[in-house]
Amino acid sequence: MHYASDIAFTPVVKAIQQRKGSREAYAQVEQNGGWNTRITEDAKAFIEAQTSVFLATANSLGQPYVQHRGGPQGFLRVLDDQSIAFVDYAGNQQFITLGNLQENPQTYLFLIDYSQRRRLKIWGTAQVVEDDPEMVAQLMPKQYNAHPAQVIVFKVSAIDANCPQHIPRRFEASDVERLLAERDERIQELELQVRALQSLFKQL
Repeated sequence: MHYASDIAFTPVVKAIQQRKGSREAYAQVEQNGGWNTRITEDAKAFIEAQTSVFLATANSLGQPYVQHRGGPQGFLRVLDDQSIAFVDYAGNQQFITLGNLQENPQTYLFLIDYSQRRRLKIWGTAQVVEDDPEMVAQLMPKQYNAHPAQVIVFKVSAIDANCPQHIPRRFEASDVERLLAERDERIQELELQVRALQSLFKQL
């Protein structure tokens, strides 16, 4: 039998799982349907809410490389239940990711939301789409100050959602600023109410 998780659980990995005592639990997961191979509505909402993603590639020699990609919410776009695309902005022009993808399309996306303590691991393949202004226009976040260079289209092979264990709780600066502003506004309202009550008591 072939399972979606076989993309990560190679025979060597399964042998280690067997030796360390976790193979039975993962075999049960496989029997119950295993990892998703398509993007669910819940996964779509999570993906498109992220402002950051780590993109892992490897060259033909197997040398790995991890690159960060970021943008406003929605910069990662789910095109269908097996496709994710985003505009690749101009950067330091090392082109390691592009070179790796030209040699080896096997790709991995790692998404982590520190505030929700949730992460998503996605295996698949990716291709670089150049000289397609229509696609860039479709995917480019509105009013985002970045220069689009090309588009990366990612095809999903398997998806695994990890548990929140050991993920530190962190929050976006914009979320903290919003909450502090709401707190300050509430404090002002309460101070006005206190002064009104104090004035009332003086009149009694």
